[in-house]
Amino acid sequence: MLKELRIKNFAIIDNLNVEFKSGLTALTGETGAGKSIIIDALNLILGGRADSNFIRTGESSATVESLFEITNP
Repeated sequence: MLKELRIKNFAIIDNLNVEFKSGLTALTGETGAGKSIIIDALNLILGGRADSNFIRTGESSATVESLFEITNP
């Protein structure tokens, strides 16, 4: 289960730290608020292809980190 997502200098996101609790989480917001960018960042964590266009304008690098909890059934 995804427990935490940290994003820095990724597209329009300066610095974001999201902690997820168990249960359903919904991303909501106005058009252009960054919902799809958060999904793009999560896609990179899951093995998606990185592109230098994701780096925030004026920055030299971007960071996307996650924390997963893995339990044995």
